[in-house]
Amino acid sequence: MAEEHESHRDPVPADSRRWAWTAVVVLIVAIVLPIAEAGLRGVVALLLVAAAGAALAVAAAYWFLTHRGVIRGAALAVTVLAPVVVIVVFAASGHLWVAIASVLLVAVAVACGRRALRADRVSPQPEFPAVPVQHPFFVMNPRSGGGKVVHFDLQRKAEELGAEVVLLSGPQQLDVTELAENAVERGADLLGVAGGDGTQALVAAVAAEHRLPFVVISAGTRNHFALDLGLDRDDPAAGLDALRDGVELRVDLGRINGRPFVNNASFGVYAEVVRSPQYRADKTATVLQMLPDLLGDQGRPGLRARIDTETVEGPQAVLVSNGPYTFDDLAGLGRRARLDSGRLGVVAISVSNARQAVGLFRRTHDRGLLQRTATEVVVDADVPEIPVGVDGESVMLSTPVRCTISTGALRVRVPRDRPGVRLPPPRPDFARLREILWPN
Repeated sequence: MAEEHESHRDPVPADSRRWAWTAVVVLIVAIVLPIAEAGLRGVVALLLVAAAGAALAVAAAYWFLTHRGVIRGAALAVTVLAPVVVIVVFAASGHLWVAIASVLLVAVAVACGRRALRADRVSPQPEFPAVPVQHPFFVMNPRSGGGKVVHFDLQRKAEELGAEVVLLSGPQQLDVTELAENAVERGADLLGVAGGDGTQALVAAVAAEHRLPFVVISAGTRNHFALDLGLDRDDPAAGLDALRDGVELRVDLGRINGRPFVNNASFGVYAEVVRSPQYRADKTATVLQMLPDLLGDQGRPGLRARIDTETVEGPQAVLVSNGPYTFDDLAGLGRRARLDSGRLGVVAISVSNARQAVGLFRRTHDRGLLQRTATEVVVDADVPEIPVGVDGESVMLSTPVRCTISTGALRVRVPRDRPGVRLPPPRPDFARLREILWPN
């Protein structure tokens, strides 16, 4: 079967082959140039200086996060000065220009290689025709996002399109799930939310249960779910175009102990920080104050994460996402290319000393950073309850905590024109580049 598959492989476009050869030539120049300018021994010495500076900076950064007082101040100074010293050494030896040139050439080679692989990039999520609706229902939170519901006049604009709108305002605490269920009983055939990701997840679960279309209005603070759907986060009212000229996407829905989530669930250090009452008032100061205790073994319950059949003992942080995030591309850091993979994304971090922090930076310490996809993740601890950050909100959940994914559970209706749709560049694949350069 493998041979049959190979024989039917599409011919390599000439354009892809040109870009691949350009990447090879530029990479060779990036390697030869410093050797010709500084000699092989000189290049090795400079590489050792750069590696030592990077390792020292990472180790000092770890000490900065895990200590207070004088040690933290000294660690901060080392973190800042280490790369400066490396630059000074390169400049004093007269090789700074060639180092900069080589780095730029490598970046150009990577860009050319990705251009050669662009036919292999992730395809956009398929769109389906939107079925006409008669009774759309929206839940809107006027307090979300600093008052975007009022600022963008979302209630009036939705009502002009025939929607029933309920505002989460007033002294009483309204049950969002109950509001959505009652709306369905009254004949609502579309559910929508203008609010934070946590509120969106609750209404999304009702929409998924009844197989109704679901509309997202980016009226929250961060709007991560809206970002990955390609919605315009600067103009929440544009999301209402889904009612006029919309298409449907089949989107997965994550669940954690039965509770829905549209973005992610975090365990360990971050969940403890978000739980702090001071976090909302001053995030940076709270993080710096709490990390020294949380990164020590005594500062958190011992976690155990089972990722399908693989077990991770003692991670300090675990992130389980509704679909894997892109972490290998700085431009797409923290984004999901598609929301219909049927897989949970999992990142587990275990760093208990400066040496492991350096290994994490170099990606040589497998225990330090683990990235996986899975259909089920179970996080357990030596305590009956643990804090979990679910779509940015802190909740206490009974252990073991079970995360699963419902494939294609959501019919998300979005505007046909979405300016935020972005496909990440393809990952460097040397085997595929070799096939492009020398096809069979």
